[in-house]
Amino acid sequence: MINKTMYARGAESSVIREIFTYACQRKEQIGAENVFDFSLGNPSIPAPAAVRESIERNLMGRSPEELHGYTPAPGLPSTRKAVADSLNRRFGTAYGQQNIFMTCGAAASVCCALHALTNPGDEVIVVSPYFPEYRVWIEEAGAVCVEAPAKSVTFNLSVGSIMSAITEKTAAVIVNSPNNPTGAVYPRETLTRLANILHERNKSRLHPIYLISDEPYREVTYGAEVPWVPDLYEHTVVCYSYSKSLSLPGERVGWVLVPNTDPMADKVMPAIAGAARSLGFVCAPALFQRVVEDCVDEPADVEAYARNRNLLANALGEMGYTTVEPQGAFYLWVRALEPDAQAFCERAKSFELLPVPSDSFGVPGWVRIGYCVSYETIKASLPAWKALAESYR
Repeated sequence: MINKTMYARGAESSVIREIFTYACQRKEQIGAENVFDFSLGNPSIPAPAAVRESIERNLMGRSPEELHGYTPAPGLPSTRKAVADSLNRRFGTAYGQQNIFMTCGAAASVCCALHALTNPGDEVIVVSPYFPEYRVWIEEAGAVCVEAPAKSVTFNLSVGSIMSAITEKTAAVIVNSPNNPTGAVYPRETLTRLANILHERNKSRLHPIYLISDEPYREVTYGAEVPWVPDLYEHTVVCYSYSKSLSLPGERVGWVLVPNTDPMADKVMPAIAGAARSLGFVCAPALFQRVVEDCVDEPADVEAYARNRNLLANALGEMGYTTVEPQGAFYLWVRALEPDAQAFCERAKSFELLPVPSDSFGVPGWVRIGYCVSYETIKASLPAWKALAESYR
């Protein structure tokens, strides 16, 4: 018998993916240059030259068995050590390879963390708006997704909102900074206040509330500090992916960090490993583990994203759109020109503009525009954005 829950997941699909699929179809029909697809967080910025050099060096210098064979379940020891050493250099920590579990990208990292840290019936708090797949992954772990609204103007994390959402069933809070979809970066002061509240709540609990810090956009910022959350709260698990920093979304490689400063680390890391085993996420792609090892300190091309951000945000502002200035990531959060964001996006289609309605992110009335496309695409789309705005006047 077909699993009804899995059928429903597959049949409904992701709104983001549906728009991306529509974009692919329209590009075939009228030409890619005539379709302005802002749906996916799919970097147009090329991977650093060091990535290609690493691939070529590994292809030429390793036997097929070594190159394409299985690695240990948690990942290559040398890769895990390279990641830990990089974090130690950047944040003054003392992690070892035993604190790193290599994964098949950010989705696998967060799924492993959720399955490791929750039991059926537990609650996981997300800050809305939030990446839509969080709800899918939380519910698949048997937990309940609880929304805690962000602040209404800045879309910064609201500590009061999270406080109100905490119950005796709360097992974890997901924080995503820089944030998808708003581009907000949560300040140190805010995260410190959150840590203090969690410490206070933990005094009356048998098990601590965990922070799952989802950080695939950590390297994509425009001057804002991205605090290292484990320094502020010991019960933190960090989830990371190289999809954005190295422009490798299709290669599916990342990691989970269980800090050695967590008093529960000796139990959490085996639970991460058990979750990866149960979900089939062991042995991340072998070639790209080696690429990570070689390129672990390569910087992201933030200047290109900043150029895109400035062009798009300034132009839309001049046209009368209300936007939230992104401090990180590569999404522009824009108020729809009517209360119904989905209706706004349907009208945008007639101008070949393809943003994502905010309803799928847990709030009404906004759209997400992914400006990780080429500069030329953004520039070419501006007349369409202007025509869309004028259609409402």
